[in-house]
Amino acid sequence: MIKQLSRGRLVWLIAVVLIVLFALYRCTQGGDAAPEYQTAAVEVGTVVSRVSTSGSLQAVVTVDVGSQVSGRIQELFADFNSPVKKGQRIAKIDPSLFQAAAVQAQANVAAAKANVTRLTVAAEDAERQARRASEVYEQRLISETERDTAVANARTARASVEQGQAQLLQSRAQLEQANTNLRYTDILSPTDGVVISRAVNVGQTVAASLQAPVIFTIAQDLKKMEVHTNVAESDIGRLKPGMRVSFTVDAYPGEPFRGSIRDIRNAPQVVSNVVTYDAVIDVANDELKLKPGMTATVSVITDRRNDVLTVPNAALRFRPDDAPAGNPASPAGGGGQGGANRGQRERGQAGGGNGGGQRRQRDGDEGGGPPAPVKRTVYVLVEGKPSPREVTTGITDGRVTEITSDTLKAGESVIVSAGGQNPNARGGQGNRPQFRIL
Repeated sequence: MIKQLSRGRLVWLIAVVLIVLFALYRCTQGGDAAPEYQTAAVEVGTVVSRVSTSGSLQAVVTVDVGSQVSGRIQELFADFNSPVKKGQRIAKIDPSLFQAAAVQAQANVAAAKANVTRLTVAAEDAERQARRASEVYEQRLISETERDTAVANARTARASVEQGQAQLLQSRAQLEQANTNLRYTDILSPTDGVVISRAVNVGQTVAASLQAPVIFTIAQDLKKMEVHTNVAESDIGRLKPGMRVSFTVDAYPGEPFRGSIRDIRNAPQVVSNVVTYDAVIDVANDELKLKPGMTATVSVITDRRNDVLTVPNAALRFRPDDAPAGNPASPAGGGGQGGANRGQRERGQAGGGNGGGQRRQRDGDEGGGPPAPVKRTVYVLVEGKPSPREVTTGITDGRVTEITSDTLKAGESVIVSAGGQNPNARGGQGNRPQFRIL
């Protein structure tokens, strides 16, 4: 019994010692370890600010060819990719009904002419009767009433002739309409170009009761194309007509194409709750590689700085854990570490792609102007400890930022993160291990 009690106490004693040692180990690891800093060198290089977007290629002039009349497609004289000339017949609608309508209208014209002739003869006879009645009335051989009746009949006959002539004009107009509809059974190309789309087949019936059905789509000249882009409102102020543009398409991923901005349209477009504007880009397509509808990934260089000091954007975001509140780098002039970082992100100094970091630094809305100087703070590793340096930033390409002040020198090491901290983490807060007592 005594041996069993001693053995139990020994087990409990060993367990308590192990727990104490484990607690001391955890405290030592969590409190005394110095952070390990990751650094990057300040370098001299080139910073290019860009606006990137996407768009679609279209022909400069595209014409939808429709039908003015309804009917069955009797024959097609053009197909996809067919070159056509202005006035060339490209399709024909069955003309049988329209030919019958034209013949009927011609017969109506002939009948109206005959009716006018009959009424003219009747009117001439009525006028002779009126003249004779007037002469006889002067001799007092008939009454005044008889004379007036003869005169009224003459006037009625003349009115009938005018009515018959109006009916003749109406019949001729109907004949002209029937002949016009008959001519519309021949679908003619309105311009020189290439057929890029055909929407009907032989035997298909088209109905033009409400709107003209589209039969062909013709591109006037595929050697001249244009790209319609969706540029966000935050970037549109940096673009202006005449800027050079480069873009790529999925069909030729390794081949850049060139163009220039022709126009920036004022009509806003809302895409996914973002207001965008259409920047139209002129593109030469002499080799006919580009086709309508292709998706273009567009890049516009709005500013370029050569041989300038650059630091990674992560260095501008980094803040040590013991950074004091009211950091002078804060654009808002206070608010501590979190507020400083939020203000800097709102100003876009460590901006992401598309040159977004400089969107709110511009003086005015014209693209290509110099950015407003903004003071920031970076931390240089001096004797194993972070030392703050106030710098003035210029443009950014989303990866590195230009330094315009002389407080940094090429080759110095700036801190981008601490320990296991993610350099892209917001506000520079590290991913410190968290412990729980179980």
